[in-house]
Amino acid sequence: MSRRHLIPPVDRRRFLKQAGLAAAWAASAASVSSAAELAAQTVAARAPFEPLVGPAQAVRIRGRVHANGAAIARVAVTDGVSVVQTAKDGTFTLLSSPRQPFVYVTVPGTHEVPVNPTGTARFYQPIASGRDGEMQVEFALAPRREPAARHTFLALPDPQTRDAEDMALLHAETVPDIRKTVAAREGRPVFGVAVGDIMFDHLSLYPEYERAVQATGVPFFQVVGNHDLDFAARSAPLATTTFMRHFGPPYYSFDVGAVHYVVLQDVLYHGTGYVGYIDEPQLQWLEADLALVEPGRLVVVFLHIPLESKQWRRDGASRPGASVSVNNRAALYALLDRFECHVVSGHTHENEHVFEGGVHEHVHGTVCGAWWTGPVCHDGAPGGYGVFDVDGESISWIYKATGHPDDYQLRLYAPGRDPAAPDEIIANVWNWDPKWTVEWVADGEPRGPMARRVGFDPLSIELHKGPALPKKHGWVEPARTEHLFYAPVGPATREVQVRATDRVGRTFTAEWRKGDR
Repeated sequence: MSRRHLIPPVDRRRFLKQAGLAAAWAASAASVSSAAELAAQTVAARAPFEPLVGPAQAVRIRGRVHANGAAIARVAVTDGVSVVQTAKDGTFTLLSSPRQPFVYVTVPGTHEVPVNPTGTARFYQPIASGRDGEMQVEFALAPRREPAARHTFLALPDPQTRDAEDMALLHAETVPDIRKTVAAREGRPVFGVAVGDIMFDHLSLYPEYERAVQATGVPFFQVVGNHDLDFAARSAPLATTTFMRHFGPPYYSFDVGAVHYVVLQDVLYHGTGYVGYIDEPQLQWLEADLALVEPGRLVVVFLHIPLESKQWRRDGASRPGASVSVNNRAALYALLDRFECHVVSGHTHENEHVFEGGVHEHVHGTVCGAWWTGPVCHDGAPGGYGVFDVDGESISWIYKATGHPDDYQLRLYAPGRDPAAPDEIIANVWNWDPKWTVEWVADGEPRGPMARRVGFDPLSIELHKGPALPKKHGWVEPARTEHLFYAPVGPATREVQVRATDRVGRTFTAEWRKGDR
């Protein structure tokens, strides 16, 4: 691989000059000197949203955030509706309701992520008031053991374990691979995010997932997926009950180094199915959360259903499907407009990069591949996960194929593997985006760029096409993808090398020799 370069940091000055954003941010983020002022400066000024469960009386939450007894000021505290900041002495007051399940903090980038014994993040406490309607709470954080300006996060969409067999594969294949990835980044803080569909409907397996998290040795955050829901729940707000019992709030934020991270819940279950949708209470909370974030800052958002998968375009449909895209995504784009933003999603079991609404969305292939039936997703991308390296406010990434080295970024197919292109060699470059270049060399002679076309990955066809394949889940089928590259190979050609260079200058190669399949 060539020497790695990082994407340059965003120009904050450009943002800060626009529309007085600097002044607005400074006003909203100002520290508060007393509990009374803190209550008065609650960011979410709208009437609190209350799910249709539980009693309606108010509860006043008084608390303190500290590290080893020393106060931590300007830490955001929320109940999922209102957002306040701690005062200079680390105290806060939040007027909430028992209808909100948790009070929780945005862990500062200078402090360690608190964890449960299983290794899952524990930044929350249940709301429970006394007879006087008061609640006392304390959040004890720990300063980071090592600086976090340079850190790494792992994005694991769709582990989607359905039974003991699937879970055994997660433990035997994915966990050791993660441990190797973490070890290769020694000296950098690492955290993971399970980007939804942690389970495949069988929520009783959550403890086995937690055991896998503990074995990785790094803290993990969780995102709600459509297969993580209580389908017997009488209404959408109750469908995440089991998820919350294990992992806490379904939406929240945290900081690591200079980056602000946000987890959203974008699955709306309506009794007979689901759609991609971010409800109004969550949008109001996010507006309040982002009001405390400096304009121009790097923000990374995790959600399960993509904001807009381009699957519909590849399949010749007239519009995105309601269950594979977020139907009110324009509202989210508007809230993220002031920031340098990446969105990380999963759900579709294929790899693509989408540039819409001013954000870069990474729609990831899955940990389980094609639902634990074999080595590839239905677009031919290998089963795996995203690895994002952050340096200050610069970010680079790879798609890490489970069981392969970091530089395994493409697969070649001999002429004839695609009957529609009998004389062409094919490269599947699964993490391709428009800033990549894919070129080929035949018998030592450079031939220039390969031609990108929409098509089906040959291996996916062999493994998945038809009702009898794959044996475990016959409903899995190949999917059209935009990351296939073609080049004509003459009968006299003996060797082809394909060179794929990503947007930050790393070059990955693969070779084909006459006689290879």
